[in-house]
Amino acid sequence: MTDPVRAAVDEAFRTEWGHVVATLIRVTGDWDLAEECAQEAFAKALASWPRDGVPRRPGAWLTTAARNRALDKLRRGAAEETRLRGLALTAADDDEAPEPDDVPDDRLRLMFTCCHPALPLEAQVALTLRTLAGLTTPEIARAFLVPEATMAQRIVRAKRKIRNARIPYRVPPAELLPERTSGVLGVLYLLFNEGYAASAGADLVRQSLTAEAIRLARVVAGLLPAAPEAGGLLALMLFHDARRATRTDDAGDLVTLADQDRTRWDRTLIDEGVRVLDEALALGRPGPYQLQAAIAACHATAARAEDTDWARIARLYELVARLNPSPVVELNRAVAVAMADGPAAGLALVDGLAEGGNLAGYHLLPATRADFLRRLGRDEEAVAAYRAALDLAPTGAERRYLARRIGELDP
Repeated sequence: MTDPVRAAVDEAFRTEWGHVVATLIRVTGDWDLAEECAQEAFAKALASWPRDGVPRRPGAWLTTAARNRALDKLRRGAAEETRLRGLALTAADDDEAPEPDDVPDDRLRLMFTCCHPALPLEAQVALTLRTLAGLTTPEIARAFLVPEATMAQRIVRAKRKIRNARIPYRVPPAELLPERTSGVLGVLYLLFNEGYAASAGADLVRQSLTAEAIRLARVVAGLLPAAPEAGGLLALMLFHDARRATRTDDAGDLVTLADQDRTRWDRTLIDEGVRVLDEALALGRPGPYQLQAAIAACHATAARAEDTDWARIARLYELVARLNPSPVVELNRAVAVAMADGPAAGLALVDGLAEGGNLAGYHLLPATRADFLRRLGRDEEAVAAYRAALDLAPTGAERRYLARRIGELDP
């Protein structure tokens, strides 16, 4: 197989997998059959495209191949006559099947079905990765550091729940759309965060997860242009991902924001993030994702660390806290206040959070407190706080960073 053909198949998998699966689920109603036939369609492409050439519309070719394969399988099952008749109506030519309603893309139906509130959150994430992103069960299990059998059970249970509870394969009605859209965005946000700052393991960043989250966020933002928070979430991801290459050094150790080489930040992603955020804000309905994206933009567009507008960031965090109260948001605001008004001001806020107890066990609370104490010259107290953070840090990169800080203050 020539490299251009392999590249075309790989690109088609990245861009078309979710669409092919979503279309087959709609016309067959069978999730497992849809995934199986989609896989076989891509296998057929690997065999056919080197001989016949890459089709002008790879997505239509793959959808037709998968649909025809499903037709063959259903034809062999006498109990599937009703679904066979429905499928046969849509298999007449190589064009995409006509939509039964005004929803522009089957992927949107699939996204809302995967993220239905009747499913547990971990099942929503797993099902989204499996059906829309095309990740295998072992890949998803490795990404979230759980046994393959555990992840397989989650996916099977989620599909069974959809079938047994008769969860509709559709975008919810208008009165439920804002509530349900927030659930979809929440799953994508969780997915991105798990890749951007892993909750456990040796690596701080898992690029495969951040890449899939951004790709799916682009799909949702494109399909829901009137939902500004979808654009806000996409912009937030783009700003953060633009710094990915500089967040760790060649040894995999953590590099703080102030020490990152900004010349290596991805300006294309930053420019896209600015455009997407401006379009979202222009709709006049600011929400938490848009505000967080505005904060990330302050960092991404500052030429030097000392040019960062920390006072503006602190004000933006106040707005985020009003819309979405959270002790983590308050911790982030404390960092911004410390940068704008001095470490003593930030330490007062952090001590208040510690007294509240809502962040007990969260390693960034003592780590932040340690940084303020270090900047105030209170080295002995800083070392103690760094040690407390070290005991709680979930990844190897963060533990090595904290150990270095302790070594600098207490050699």
